Amino acid sequence: MLAESLTPILLGVLLGLRHATDADHVVAVTTIVARERSLVRAARIGAVWGVGHTLTLLLFGGAIIAFRLVIPPRVGLALEFGVALMLIGLGYANLRVKDSEAAPTLARPLLIGVVHGLAGSAAVALLVLATIRAPMAAAAYLVMFGIGTILGMMLVTLLLAVPARYATSRVHRMRTGVRLAAGTLSIVFGLLLARELIVDGGLFSAAPTWQPH
Repeated sequence: MLAESLTPILLGVLLGLRHATDADHVVAVTTIVARERSLVRAARIGAVWGVGHTLTLLLFGGAIIAFRLVIPPRVGLALEFGVALMLIGLGYANLRVKDSEAAPTLARPLLIGVVHGLAGSAAVALLVLATIRAPMAAAAYLVMFGIGTILGMMLVTLLLAVPARYATSRVHRMRTGVRLAAGTLSIVFGLLLARELIVDGGLFSAAPTWQPH
């Protein structure tokens, strides 16, 4: 019994850690920490992102599990399309910002985490429903998944902030290059994600297809 109760907890933490390294998550936080000079603040940014992600995961994903909701394909695609638009916007903002401007507040990573949570919670919750039938075990999985995501994103932002910190202490031009590269990557990834959702997923077609992943 103890092993059965611990399984969703351990699995949730491990998959949450892995979830933090998803490409769209990494690209989004890269646009924020590219100008960050403090490793401690970079880790705090990752934690705040994870908190925002976990809040919507628990609220939205929990509702899906509790009420056995069915997510229409167009809704799932639309939520992911919102992430694509956000990535494009973040990249554009990074290209326009000046190095002398103050670093963004923690409200930005919180909002980004919320948007990512909306897009990902449906997929996570539906996958949990397919494997964990007991409501309490499924809820425990979601909580531990959120905690794993917070820890994972803290580690990711720490690693991403190291090059920016090195560049800040060495060469101003290098720091600018890191910021511009992060902005460009975010725009390109956002455009590719949007194309995939529109063309492959058929977001605006009569019969959209969405596969939670």
